[in-house]
Amino acid sequence: MRAKIHPTAIVELGARIGTGVEIGPFSLIGSEAEIGDRTIVLSHVVVEGKAAIGSDNFIGHGVIIGAPPQDVSFSPDRNTSVEIGNNNVIREYCTIHRGSAGGSVTKIGGKNFLMAGAHVGHNCVIGSNVVIANNCLLAGHVRVDDGAFLGGGSTFHQFMHIGRLVMVQGSSAFGKDLPPFVIAAERNSVFGVNAVGLRRAGFNAKDRDEIKAAFKLIYESGLNVGQALEKATTIKFGAPAREFFDFIANAKKRGICPLKRGGALEES
Repeated sequence: MRAKIHPTAIVELGARIGTGVEIGPFSLIGSEAEIGDRTIVLSHVVVEGKAAIGSDNFIGHGVIIGAPPQDVSFSPDRNTSVEIGNNNVIREYCTIHRGSAGGSVTKIGGKNFLMAGAHVGHNCVIGSNVVIANNCLLAGHVRVDDGAFLGGGSTFHQFMHIGRLVMVQGSSAFGKDLPPFVIAAERNSVFGVNAVGLRRAGFNAKDRDEIKAAFKLIYESGLNVGQALEKATTIKFGAPAREFFDFIANAKKRGICPLKRGGALEES
């Protein structure tokens, strides 16, 4: 099936457009863009620079993909790019900037849902099955692992890392890393384990209990992080709890968000 391109859209020579693609009114697709099969692009969308978009994506009105990064050191002659996987929903007025350093890339996996007005800065790496709610702001080099949920209006500092299945409450702000499986809110605060998210993701009772035990060892044992990690090596934990400890052991650049005790979101 041939692509369906509105007569007011501009598709520059060199752009690669897959079968069954729809491109709406007044959209601009640059010469280095690639759009995979059956992807729907609504009106007033701009895809510029070196941008590779996979198949079966939905791109809403006014989205901008591949614009130059908001980095004062960036030079327009740098060869940088954006890579987006398959089956993503990218709603109205989202902005996704290409990489900053020469040869670098901003990456978004598959089956993600970016709600209206979300910003993904240069060199971010977004996994799969991630929800980024309305007006979230991700600075450069933010990494978001699979299954995370970022509540609306939340902001994330450059170079921070958000672990798998993290649940972030809306209107929050973070500058430190968020370990996998936690609930986080307010400013740089962790409130407990995302027990509901773990059940929905199919974690069995043993793994859920071990993750809770790992959380308590790091946050509630009275040990500092180094001591807690050392003690964890003496205890038999399964892979998910080890993932939690490994994340924390590698969070050396920014450190991890602390626990806010007595918060309304805390789970046992």
